[in-house]
Amino acid sequence: MQEQEIKVSVIIPAYNEEQAISRVLEELIAVMDSLKTLYEIIVVDDGSTDNTRALAERYPRVRVIAHSENRGPGAARTTGVRQARGQYVVMIDADGTYPVAAIPRLLEELSECDMVIGARDREAGTWPWLRALAKDAIRALASYLTRTKIPDLNSGLRAMKRELVLEFLPLLPETHSWVSTITMAFLSSGYTVRWIPISYHKRVGRSTFHPIADTYNYLLLVIRSIMYFNPLRVFFPLSLFLLLLGMGKAVYDIFAYRFHFAPSTVMLVLTAIQLGAIGLLADLIVRRSRS
Repeated sequence: MQEQEIKVSVIIPAYNEEQAISRVLEELIAVMDSLKTLYEIIVVDDGSTDNTRALAERYPRVRVIAHSENRGPGAARTTGVRQARGQYVVMIDADGTYPVAAIPRLLEELSECDMVIGARDREAGTWPWLRALAKDAIRALASYLTRTKIPDLNSGLRAMKRELVLEFLPLLPETHSWVSTITMAFLSSGYTVRWIPISYHKRVGRSTFHPIADTYNYLLLVIRSIMYFNPLRVFFPLSLFLLLLGMGKAVYDIFAYRFHFAPSTVMLVLTAIQLGAIGLLADLIVRRSRS
């Protein structure tokens, strides 16, 4: 296949997935062959210590790229995008949790938008109730910040236009938060994102997701992403809230202390003004850096 002929690159980040990788690849090859389009499959082995790489290399139609050490699922996804030759990139995990059969619909929807995400019907994995609680809270925050209803922020099954993903690679982390960050980046930049419902299966093998550390990283990256793309969405509400609180306290001081304003009142008003000024400055920097 010539480089310019490939339309779809399927990227599979993998770390110690010997129990599921063969089944996923066989299903994937069958589905992609049915589409009658030129494609490539890239498995990025992220320093696996089991037979993941050897099993993937058994398939002649699969290109295996290996990291010398475990760098994180985000780093594996970035490597895959850099090495991909297709106009579109599809990402799916190697653990058997996502339905390969949903990929044709993702690609069909992608003809009318910039990113299509498979929205899972349930939460699974270790500590499912904790994962669901944390992700629901973070998804609600992300929906507010991007002014978009987000059914699933960090699904591992998605299709994207590669040229748009390349814009954001320097911003994307090496952790599980890669998928959340790219979702926020597309939404905050005005690109069209769609979700389609998919089933979600119990994973094969052991999960590398850490409920506390990765939840913290998700929250941090949601804030960091919106600060890069739309800082006023964070600073303006805080500034307005403190200003209204300060003005209310000032009215109270007028009647209670006969126009003598307490230090706390002055601090509230000044903090509100400073936050507003920082927000405007950050917004100016973001707009100038992206112009």
